[in-house]
Amino acid sequence: MFLCSEVHAAESVACLNLALNRLKDIWEEIGIPEDQRLQRTDVVKKHIKGLLDMMIAEEDSLRKRLMSSIESCRKELDVLCTELQLSPFEDEGRTMLQLEKDIRSRLEVMMKQKSQRVKELKTLYKQDRELCDVMCSVPFCIDMDSVPSLEQLDSYHSYLNDLTKEKDRRHGEFVGIKRQIIVCMEELDQLPDTSFERDVVCEDEEAFCLSSDNITALQLLLGQLEDRKTENELVCSSYRTKIQELWERLQVPQEERDGMSEHMVQSRKKNMDALQTECLRLEQLKIKNMRNVLEAIRAEVALFWERCYYSLEQRQAFTPYYSDDYTEEMLNLHQAELLSLKKHYEDHRELFEGVTRWQDSWTLFLQLEKKATDPSRFNNRGGNLLKEEKQRADLQKSLPKLEKSLKTQIDLWEEEQYREFLVNGQRFLQYVQEQWELLRLEKEREKNERQLKKNQQIEQDMLYGTAQRTPSKRRLAETPTPGKARKLNATSSISSTPNSTLRSAFGGTMCQSPVLRPPMSTSKIPLRTPGRVVRTPRTVERNKENISHLNGTTLSSVLRTPASRCNITVNSVASTYSEFSCIGRNVPIFLEST
Repeated sequence: MFLCSEVHAAESVACLNLALNRLKDIWEEIGIPEDQRLQRTDVVKKHIKGLLDMMIAEEDSLRKRLMSSIESCRKELDVLCTELQLSPFEDEGRTMLQLEKDIRSRLEVMMKQKSQRVKELKTLYKQDRELCDVMCSVPFCIDMDSVPSLEQLDSYHSYLNDLTKEKDRRHGEFVGIKRQIIVCMEELDQLPDTSFERDVVCEDEEAFCLSSDNITALQLLLGQLEDRKTENELVCSSYRTKIQELWERLQVPQEERDGMSEHMVQSRKKNMDALQTECLRLEQLKIKNMRNVLEAIRAEVALFWERCYYSLEQRQAFTPYYSDDYTEEMLNLHQAELLSLKKHYEDHRELFEGVTRWQDSWTLFLQLEKKATDPSRFNNRGGNLLKEEKQRADLQKSLPKLEKSLKTQIDLWEEEQYREFLVNGQRFLQYVQEQWELLRLEKEREKNERQLKKNQQIEQDMLYGTAQRTPSKRRLAETPTPGKARKLNATSSISSTPNSTLRSAFGGTMCQSPVLRPPMSTSKIPLRTPGRVVRTPRTVERNKENISHLNGTTLSSVLRTPASRCNITVNSVASTYSEFSCIGRNVPIFLEST
């Protein structure tokens, strides 16, 4: 650049010299004298010098203006950088014109940023004031006289966003609580009394101050109204319960009850007043019908005695129950006893329900046990026998588990209450053990009875030679069952006749048996027909003699030995043909069953 300036200066000097030489030529051609030519040259020099001085002055003025502008812009820029919290401007490596241009451009940009920040701050501050007026909160802490930084503006934005959300939340909560308050006041037939209540119910929702104190006051007001509403509902519920009890005890017709149907559902002030009036009317009617009311209460007392498993001694301890004095005092005693029983039942409902479940299961178990001994159950249709057996097996498993669970609950209850849990006047587990013991004794008794009947049947069969037929167990003669009757080696030569039968002393089953054919000399003895025995006094005496002859060994062993092990042969019973024929006609032969 410096070389270019020298070239321009040399060209300017050359032009000036050329112009002076041209002027000299013109002056010589004109014939201007030397002294005038010097004057004219001096004028030209002064003119050129003045022109250059003027140009220099103008350029120097421009330089000074640039320097002044740079200085002033630099000061403003430094202030803005400080206000906007930006880094200072750097001017290294720039000419004066470029520096002035850059500084001015940067200054314009920063001025614009400042203006935007200030404007945004004012907008945020206005929004903050509106929210603060609505929520009665403290404004955001920021200096309005200074230019905020970007971080401050971002923080301000976040604060206002959170405040707006809180305002919306409080407004929604206010609207919801307001609706509940209005509903409660309507149900309570109550009008707004205080200025705060009027502001809540009557004023515009947008005009309500959503401060934390007001929201707390709203919640408190709603709580008070709900408490009053709950209190009214409890009062109405107690009235309804009492009315229902009196209706049942006094046997009020359904038509009169239907007239109170509206008040038996709602719990407003007018409903409570109507219920109170009805309750007073029924109380007066109760006094007039004291005997019926007292009998109804006694029925309830007896019901709760059953539910609480009161023993006879516990029931007799309440002597007014057995009194014939129907007075108001007696009624109060019964009502107090009924309330005590209800409270006792509710306090220990879980235990009593557990005992009831055990009692129901035990009753069903006893029924199934009784059915298990009933022979007619084998004639069932539809698989009832299988269902009963499965149900009985399930009860045998579930009853001990239920008893164990109840034992744990009762032990815990007794530790907490420091007293015994009684069922029918005795401890529950003792009661359960007694029930199981009674069941065991009953089974033992039934077993002994069956054994006794069995032995008596054996004695009867041995005495009279008869056995009961079981119709359901009859078998055809063409298909004899192996093992039920066996031909003996000792009687292999004896021919069989269809007129004699074998009787089992234990099963009662009738089957054909080989019998000796009587000789011709005994043809006058009456013959037996199948299924029937014809006896004469003489034959009965012979039977008694034969039985008395067997009492020493065979008969006593038969009575003591099961049927499956009984083995009486012909040789052990009769030693002569006459004795054998007598036994064949009147006494059944017992064969070993396989």
